Amino acid sequence: MNLTSKRLLFASACIMLAATGTSALAADAAGADVAEVIVTGSRIKHADITGVGPATVVTEEAISRTGVANVETLLQRLPASAGNAGGQTNAYWTGNGYGTAQVNLRGLGINRTLVLLNGRRVVYGGTGANSAVDLNTIPAAIIGRIDVLKDGASAIYGADAVAGVVNIITRTDFEGVQVTGKYGVTDKGDGEEFTGDLLWGQRGERGGFTAALNYQKTKPVNMADREPCGLGEVGGQLVCVGSASTIGGRAVLPNGQQINFNQTLGGNGNFFEPYSAAKHNFNSNPFLNAVSAIERISVGVFGDYDLTDNVQMFGEFMFTNRKTDQIATPGTLRNLSIAATNPTNPTGQNIVLIQRRLAEPGPRQFFQETDTWRLVGGARGKFAGDWTWEVAGNWGKTTGVDGSTNIANLQRVGETLNPAVCSAAANATIPCGDYLGFGDLTPQVLKYILATTRDTGGNEQKSVTADVTGTLFQLPAGPLAAAAGVVYREEIGYRNPDQLTVLGIANTNQQSPIRGQVKTKEAYLELSAPLLADLPMAQRVELNGAVRYSDYDLFGDNVTYKVGLNWTVMQGLRLRATYGTGFRIPSVPELFGGVAEGNLTTTDPCSRYSTSSNATLVANCRASGVPAGYVQLGNTVLTTVGGNQNLQPEKSENLTLGAVFQPTFVSGLSVTVDYFDIQITDAIRNIPGSTKLSVCYASPNLSHPFCSPANFRRSPLTGEVNFLSSQPSNAGKEVMKGVDFGVRYTRDIGSLRAELDWNTTYLAKYEITPFLGADPIIFDGRIGGGNGGYPHWRSNAALTVSDTNWNASWSVQMIGKAKDFNAAPTAIGSTTSNVFYHFVQASYRINEKANVAVGIDNLFDKDAPFIQSWTDANTDTMTYDLLGRRGYVRLQYTF
Repeated sequence: MNLTSKRLLFASACIMLAATGTSALAADAAGADVAEVIVTGSRIKHADITGVGPATVVTEEAISRTGVANVETLLQRLPASAGNAGGQTNAYWTGNGYGTAQVNLRGLGINRTLVLLNGRRVVYGGTGANSAVDLNTIPAAIIGRIDVLKDGASAIYGADAVAGVVNIITRTDFEGVQVTGKYGVTDKGDGEEFTGDLLWGQRGERGGFTAALNYQKTKPVNMADREPCGLGEVGGQLVCVGSASTIGGRAVLPNGQQINFNQTLGGNGNFFEPYSAAKHNFNSNPFLNAVSAIERISVGVFGDYDLTDNVQMFGEFMFTNRKTDQIATPGTLRNLSIAATNPTNPTGQNIVLIQRRLAEPGPRQFFQETDTWRLVGGARGKFAGDWTWEVAGNWGKTTGVDGSTNIANLQRVGETLNPAVCSAAANATIPCGDYLGFGDLTPQVLKYILATTRDTGGNEQKSVTADVTGTLFQLPAGPLAAAAGVVYREEIGYRNPDQLTVLGIANTNQQSPIRGQVKTKEAYLELSAPLLADLPMAQRVELNGAVRYSDYDLFGDNVTYKVGLNWTVMQGLRLRATYGTGFRIPSVPELFGGVAEGNLTTTDPCSRYSTSSNATLVANCRASGVPAGYVQLGNTVLTTVGGNQNLQPEKSENLTLGAVFQPTFVSGLSVTVDYFDIQITDAIRNIPGSTKLSVCYASPNLSHPFCSPANFRRSPLTGEVNFLSSQPSNAGKEVMKGVDFGVRYTRDIGSLRAELDWNTTYLAKYEITPFLGADPIIFDGRIGGGNGGYPHWRSNAALTVSDTNWNASWSVQMIGKAKDFNAAPTAIGSTTSNVFYHFVQASYRINEKANVAVGIDNLFDKDAPFIQSWTDANTDTMTYDLLGRRGYVRLQYTF
């Protein structure tokens, strides 16, 4: 059956039901007496079966056994996570989200994964105008379980649920006071982390509350302590390449020759010589962090109170304050014209100072502080038999301040280079500056040109929801259940960069103010209809469906739907299928983000092209005017990023086919297999600069549209890429296909309890067509180039053995081999091998109140593999571990 036939079949079922959708954890016939609850992926009550279905359910016990203190780390280890997502070891690369932690299901993008808390949306994190939730605003101690729905759910939850849903469910059953402390450190004695949790709960006859307090402080890890320098291949060997922004200053003479000025502190201030990358390039690694410092305090209070036997009030309050900071390389001045007559110019010729790194004041210090608030209040109740209702208001707000020290005011730099304005006098208002040679800038000049920038921003979300669910009437095979509701939601994002940044006179990424708002009105209907029951080969057949109408003030209205079939063939064997449509509107930063520039890691395919055996590449580089001996100077290119107000919503179609096998002859065994097929049209993508260049120079006669001047241009003097665009656009199409496998097995061995939980994802296909008519860009089996990792295989297995007083857990994360997106097949680091990370933990219950646990992460101290087009630290920081082996101890006491 082709995909069109499947769509017609599912659409027919949708018309029959007047709605579509399916439960992520559908009820098994054998569990008829299990209490019914609302589970992720449906608004209708179902019997909850942990660990079977197109969802991964991470329980409170499983979280405790991992020793993980952060939600982000737990989720990013899941096989269904791929691509790039911000975290503590790679937050430097997330725009305006420094220090935030996100999840990227399927690798389809952090803004295509919907994050919920108790089934409700959470305000975006970051320092303003962001498009993803900061997972670590939720205290880990209060988490009861995490449902990861690996299926589109826009018909159930609205926009953004294209790749799936992460629903974090808080605890409601805890009584007493529990104190937990954890201390961890790496083998090298750095990266110290302390986490403290306080959990307090009380329950009475009519209600109760659960409160949590979390404190985390992590010390930084310098990147040079893990990777001494940035590596590149030269002559078949890996050598330190560094950045062509030198501390002495790299300049070009009128004849095109490049020279470099003195780089020895206290040396001859007039000295210059021919530029040599090997001799003069700058090593950035000592000025970057592998792990950045963070300090966070979070508070959460969740309560409920029964007004009557049929009406309950409930409320949620959360607050998080986060302080983070990172060091960054000293800033760079670019393209300064210095006349031959300038007293500081020893060459006697007019020169252009291409790049000069301001190393005298030391590294820049980036800093952020964010406050995140969340309030939920509402009521729920029962009426007319099994019908229930709920009305709730949800408000969240994040405010942030961020900035950097040692930012140069380019207007003032120009003044210090103008002899008609500046003065060499000791107390001159505008001192003259000598930028040709390291150490020649005086403290007076540095004080005059340097500033600390300060940006402000935030995100706000408001929503009101009303839902009802219950049984409409009885069918021959069982009750016809329904759920319906309405939603009103407002989302606001804003960011106000420092005035120097807005004016473009700072030696940092130019930005414009951002402010945008989206208002949404929605209504949905979901039905669950049992078709057959208690028949041969049809113990239970259930058809589920949902339809959602959405009206956006900026984009008009849209209808999404989902239909699913859940077929219990016999006891222990269940088949399921779903087909649904999705819809995602552009986020505020995607729409309204001001155009900015930043130095992003980029691989230039024309570097050393004259030695290449690729005739097409050689011809194209020559046609672009690239000199024969050209070598890319460093690993970054100034890239234009920002918003695009011409963006339109993207649409998706999601097909899943699965089976659940729980054989009666093997007690405790559950096996799941789920095939997924996702297609996204008008997809919003930022195609990385490395990918654009690679695709362009692989096309005959530079025929690919990526070769147009609107995408990149080169300097006629040096051949360097001096303009590169990576703004978002509505790409033509994205297609992803693969299979999820799950095995869960529990068994008693004498007095011991053994449990195996093994999940694997096979990514068979992921291709992006950047625009109609273009050749697809293959992502499956690829890694690097700023895209993150998309290996064909990812897996995670955990084995736990326990008895009454102790348990031991061993888990293995496997990241499959992959090819570099941009590297030549024969280049060093063009492919990676399978990487295995091992984690062990043992805990012991000292008595009924006290518990101690010790653990080791990355047990065998596995190094991150070298990637040719690395993002940082010579690897893909979005995929691999930089820290190496680290241990921790956790103490817990319950009063």
